[in-house]
Amino acid sequence: MSSVDSQQRILSGMRPTGKLHLGHYHGVLKNWVKLQHEFECFFFVADWHALTTQYDDPSSIEQSVSDMVIDWLAAGVNPGSSTLFIQSQVPEHAELHLLLSMITPLGWLERIPTYKDQQEKLREKDLATYGFLGYPLLQSADILMYRAGRVPVGADQVSHVEFTREIARRFNHLYGREPGFEDQAEAAIVKMGKKNAKLYRNLKKRYQEEGDLNSLETARALLKEQQNISLGDRERLYGYIEGGGKVILPEPQALLTPDSKMPGLDGQKMSKSYNNYIGLREAPESVALKVRTMQTDPARVRRTDPGEPEKCPVYAMHKVYSDADTRSWVEIGCRSAGIGCLDCKKPLIDSIVEEQRPLHERAAEYEGNPDLIRSILEEGRERARDAARDTLGEVRSAMGLSYR
Repeated sequence: MSSVDSQQRILSGMRPTGKLHLGHYHGVLKNWVKLQHEFECFFFVADWHALTTQYDDPSSIEQSVSDMVIDWLAAGVNPGSSTLFIQSQVPEHAELHLLLSMITPLGWLERIPTYKDQQEKLREKDLATYGFLGYPLLQSADILMYRAGRVPVGADQVSHVEFTREIARRFNHLYGREPGFEDQAEAAIVKMGKKNAKLYRNLKKRYQEEGDLNSLETARALLKEQQNISLGDRERLYGYIEGGGKVILPEPQALLTPDSKMPGLDGQKMSKSYNNYIGLREAPESVALKVRTMQTDPARVRRTDPGEPEKCPVYAMHKVYSDADTRSWVEIGCRSAGIGCLDCKKPLIDSIVEEQRPLHERAAEYEGNPDLIRSILEEGRERARDAARDTLGEVRSAMGLSYR
């Protein structure tokens, strides 16, 4: 295996749905901006995934890709700190998806919760296709291609990461036990020296006999520090302590992202399908109009009627954008009818417009400059393909496909 530290590598992507909104910003992009300074991050446009439900009308995908990437850049995702690329421009994803499909039981795909949920939600579409059934496996190929140890997801996507872990485990079990695996693992232990070899064996015993996860983590750290064993031996010993074979495809962990607390204009989750959103790069006058026309507590029919902040979608937005003093002013003023609804909305408008100001400034560099966006994605594609080729080379070799 290459010298990739999977625990320091992040993989995340989005389907190209066009221009993003503040729900995406607070729920995903702000987290990406933070992660790119802490990990090696790969962020990709999942255009093949878009085809799983949009195969009958792909005409908007190209423009949606451009709009979405500009929003990423405007939000502060930095191509110098992370790798940005388009999924379909890295064909290795398709090959890994095909190879993994050879070992994936159909029942595993059919039991994924989102499979039936999406079929129910999208009844108007014909989703009786392999592409739709197999999209969780394509998602697994996306993750495993980069040997990403962490995948930022919401709670509703944890089952997909667990599915990916099962695929990796099955692959390693089938193909990680090369001839003489145990003899080679024992020989690798000896190379570590007496003291480290004894420690490794003790940790292995505690993990395998007692299920002590701390022992597993300590053993991984020990192996990472070893200078006198090869990368292949290190990966072999990772698998040996876990009771499997050589770790060719590391099992990823779900990195739970905080739930977006950004409500829509009507108090529901912000969504284009509900038409209750404020765009990530909305014009200031449009932001002002949308907020001014938001519904408020229905009990406040007249200016003199007291209200209840918790029943008002505007107050839900204040929880995201306003400091404690402003929220207190809203609560007291609303309950006492000391302020009107337009008074309440004014500081919220100001805060949203101010937050979006740097986003507009960053986006200006890319809007109307498709060559700059293309060059960023081309550079990202080449970095992604370098990593993908490394993984695919090991997968082909493990599956007996390395002949020429």
